[in-house]
Amino acid sequence: MSNQKLKNRWLIAASAVGIHISIGSVYAYSVMTNPVKDIFDVDGSVIKWAFKIAILLLGLSAAFLGRWVEKVGPRVSGTTAGIFYGLGILGSGLAVQLESLWMFYLCYGVIGGIGLGLGYITPVSTLVKWFPDRRGLATGMAIMGFGFAALIFGPVMQSLFDAVGVSNAFYVLGAIYMILILASARYIERPPEGYMPEGYKPGEGKTIKADLANITANEALKTPRFYYIWIMMFINIACGIAVISAASPMMQEKLNYTPMEAAAIVGLIGVFNGVGRIMWSTLSDYLGRANTYIIFFAFQILAFWLLPQISMELAFLVILFTVITMYGGGFSTLPAFLGDLFGTKQLGAIHGMVLTAWALAGVVGPTIYDVVKNTTGSLDATLAVFAGLFVIAFVVSLLMKRTVTMAYRKINKGLKFA
Repeated sequence: MSNQKLKNRWLIAASAVGIHISIGSVYAYSVMTNPVKDIFDVDGSVIKWAFKIAILLLGLSAAFLGRWVEKVGPRVSGTTAGIFYGLGILGSGLAVQLESLWMFYLCYGVIGGIGLGLGYITPVSTLVKWFPDRRGLATGMAIMGFGFAALIFGPVMQSLFDAVGVSNAFYVLGAIYMILILASARYIERPPEGYMPEGYKPGEGKTIKADLANITANEALKTPRFYYIWIMMFINIACGIAVISAASPMMQEKLNYTPMEAAAIVGLIGVFNGVGRIMWSTLSDYLGRANTYIIFFAFQILAFWLLPQISMELAFLVILFTVITMYGGGFSTLPAFLGDLFGTKQLGAIHGMVLTAWALAGVVGPTIYDVVKNTTGSLDATLAVFAGLFVIAFVVSLLMKRTVTMAYRKINKGLKFA
């Protein structure tokens, strides 16, 4: 490594974006729901199970393969992610051609889902190591790619369905994703041992501090702060995903929008999801990671409590879009926060374990929304339940802040903190 020319860290970041923009196309799943359900002659909710399985496998594979990703490095794991995700999409095309629903679940949900999990965590720990001075910005760029992917690939999918048919569209998309991920994985690699950007000294400055510890995934599991961050992520994701999944009917109920107007708002939600990922993670470099999450939860307690009472269209949309930026920002600020809390020794593995919160929240959030809404018949009561969940998240974030503050005090006194 020492004999090789040092790679450009901004091109490493661009490679990470290439991986995330490909796998993030999963967020455009709703575009394929109708064309695919018509071929299988089933209800749309049946087809959506492939998406739910994919998100579940994303969380599980990120958790269970995180240590392997750290062991083999980003080039091998990125290449493996490209093969799995590409084959998953190509296999989905074959499943559509053969009209085999179970094969579609297997290819898109299981095989594609494993590719999703590997691709999601592969660039993250590498970027944190290349950008110790701008962790939030670096991880925000990559994870922003995941958020914005639906805007890029949604129209591409629709055009391909119209132009070449459903199964052929999957073949084309599978080839595009595989080539893009494999090409990105060829460039991405860890920095040399002990790498520091020119002029950067850890521990200096008001907001950039030395890491609290540099520990393994098993050691992280023994600390309270791991469970604090897991609970915070679970609640932020469960509430955010519930709102995203119910956005169209909510717009129609609260603002009397037509289905077409509500669909336009869903498109804008994708924009603010992506913008929030780069904006909040970058701000966290200056605000501090713990403070950023405290802001998220304090705002969302008020937002979910007030939304049912707001009839003014502009105010409703501003609050809704701000909530969506915080949903995206929670994802992108997470890797940098984990680096601060646990160091970079096994960051990919620790990140993967925290993403089990995503796997669970993706099922729990929309289910809570549906159950409360169907039981009470009231959107107001439903959003009030989420406001209550954010109160729990807010309390936990204050505990996290206290833990971090005490830890830095110990470090400043020369005491060991693990």
